[in-house]
Amino acid sequence: MEKLDNLLKKFPDLSRDNLIPILQATQDEYGYLSEESIKKIALALKLPASKVYGLSTFYNQFRFSPPGKFHIRVCHGTTCHMNNAGLFLKEIHKIIGIGDGETSRDGLFSLEVLSCIGACGQAPVISINGKFYDRLTKEKLKSVLLTYRNMEVV
Repeated sequence: MEKLDNLLKKFPDLSRDNLIPILQATQDEYGYLSEESIKKIALALKLPASKVYGLSTFYNQFRFSPPGKFHIRVCHGTTCHMNNAGLFLKEIHKIIGIGDGETSRDGLFSLEVLSCIGACGQAPVISINGKFYDRLTKEKLKSVLLTYRNMEVV
C-alpha cells in the first residue's frame, strides 16, 4: 500500500472533490479497486468507506477484482450490437467460461462489455489489452482467443 500512499501525495487537496480522480488513479496503478485501497482512500479523505465504495459502484468504469493478463473489451454499441456482438459474448463464455466483469480462474482472461469503443465503421470490434480486432466473425474471434491462450502454453 506504499504505492497508494505515494499516489495520494500527488493530490494536494485530499477532499471529496478529488474522490473520482483518486479512484481513477488508484485503478490505473493497481488495475482495480481493492477493499484495502477503498478503506485507505476513505481514511485519507475522512469519509466513510461505504460512501467511497457506493460512489465507485455507481460508475461502471471501476473494477473490484484484478483484471486478467489479457483484458478483453467487447463493444456492445448499436452498430456492434446490430452486427452480432451478443453472439461474441456467448462465444467468449463458451471458450473461456467468463461473462462481463469476470476473470477466468487461471487469471489469464478478464471480460468487460463497453457501450461503445468508437470504431463503428469496423464493427463488430473487440480489444485485448488495447489491441483492436475489427470486422469480427465467430471464426476470427475464436482464432484470436485461442492465439492468446496459446501464448501462455508456449
